[in-house]
Amino acid sequence: MTPVRTMLLWCPDWPVIAADIVEGVPATTPVAVLHANRVVACSASARAEGVRRGLRKREAQSRCPQLTTVDHDPGRDVRAFEPVVAAVEEVVAGVEVIRAGACAVAARGPTRYFGGEEQAAERIVEQVAETCEVESQIGIADGVFAAGLAARSGRIVPPGGTPEFLAGLPVEALGRPPLTDLLRRLGLRTLGDFAALPAGDVLARFGFDGTLAHRLAAGGDHRPLAVRRPPPDLAVTETYDDDPLDRVDAAAFAARTLAERLHDTLAGHALACTRLGIEAVTAHGQELRRVWRHDGLLTASAIADRVRWQLDGWLTGTSRRPGSGRAGPTRPTAGIIRLRLVPEGVLAHVGLQPGLWGETGEERDRAHRALSRVQGILGPESVLTAVLGGGRSPAEQARLVPWGDERTPARPLVPPWPGRLPSPAPALVLPVPLPAVVHDAAGEPVRVTARLEVSAAPARLEMDAGGAGAVEIVSWSGPWPVDERWWAPAEARRRARFQVCLADGTALLLFLTGGQWWVEAVYD
Repeated sequence: MTPVRTMLLWCPDWPVIAADIVEGVPATTPVAVLHANRVVACSASARAEGVRRGLRKREAQSRCPQLTTVDHDPGRDVRAFEPVVAAVEEVVAGVEVIRAGACAVAARGPTRYFGGEEQAAERIVEQVAETCEVESQIGIADGVFAAGLAARSGRIVPPGGTPEFLAGLPVEALGRPPLTDLLRRLGLRTLGDFAALPAGDVLARFGFDGTLAHRLAAGGDHRPLAVRRPPPDLAVTETYDDDPLDRVDAAAFAARTLAERLHDTLAGHALACTRLGIEAVTAHGQELRRVWRHDGLLTASAIADRVRWQLDGWLTGTSRRPGSGRAGPTRPTAGIIRLRLVPEGVLAHVGLQPGLWGETGEERDRAHRALSRVQGILGPESVLTAVLGGGRSPAEQARLVPWGDERTPARPLVPPWPGRLPSPAPALVLPVPLPAVVHDAAGEPVRVTARLEVSAAPARLEMDAGGAGAVEIVSWSGPWPVDERWWAPAEARRRARFQVCLADGTALLLFLTGGQWWVEAVYD
């Protein structure tokens, strides 16, 4: 897969700049944008005082007492970024919005028109500065991922030099904290170290997401480039002749309805959208268009959010700031009478399949009524559905709730849950663990010391006291310790977990507690 030469424009500290544009919070002062009580962005003057991303609010304020805090608002960021995208479109065509604060375009067209990559980058940056009074930087490299990293330093990576450019960057550049932490513990410090690993080993150890990150680290692109143009009937259109959209609340409702139609249409063709075109026509014939890009596959909710943000940006037309002397972007001359969503980038998604009772609609409603009828006859507990939650063992992560009840997990997913079993998860979790005995090659019971040292390699597993069910253990891994609620002796629980593969091909999850072995789950 050959990455496309990409030019990416990046506006530093965009959430802070958006708060300046929309709410008038001066970006030149110490400012921090908070989400879930943690800093997600901060101004340059705040960084000079020691404020960093990821800090808690109180710690950030202790480092910088004069810090101004602003709540994170993705809608505000997108609305404020719309004039920047419009300014870029005045110079080049085919702009794709990556996220609020970053947009990209294929470098070939601007390079040929302006006589070189450096000249094109300078012209775009000047256009944004003159039109929106916003600082920006451009990075050019092979692929969107590398171009985004190059934009951080305003660098132009020579064609073919992307792998060398990425090799010296730290693994934190991947933007995947769990994977980054694991790579660090394995001694892989740079993207070059990670890229040097065999692709097959990466897939076996880190799964699909790790393979995707490995491709990025090696200089590849983050999605296949064989994106076909969808047939015309995949686009969805809605008209509002009787009641044009001129209010943000009405536009948000229209966005949700149209997004669900588009998602259902794509799902019916086993396709998924990666790039979305949003087109609108006003009552005066004014045509508006924007293309949104996404790192993954756009869900119905993600499509609706992007359509809502875009309509909000068009209808409000946020200007730079009151009294700045610069006019804001041109707002629609009248209400929107036609809205069209075009999936300009679609991929065959083999993971998509119809629901258990067919597609959404009448069949699903019939199933819901039937299950509710069963509950009315046999009681609410007669029909249960699983809800995935947090926990350290497979049995703790699933909760069965009656059909129709609120699907609230027993334990929140947000905590990191240190000591949680690594992937893959077992396919069958036993409702009641089965007692077992594990012997070493000499026939002695296998024990685990307080320092988590295994007395000997497990060699045989017995499921009954008579030994008739003894099966040879051909491979094993562990122990993974769990020491829970040690501060409450009545509730404390300490276990050592093992994964074993038996001679008959069965893979089991075992745990040892109080000198007794138990079989907890079975792997597929």
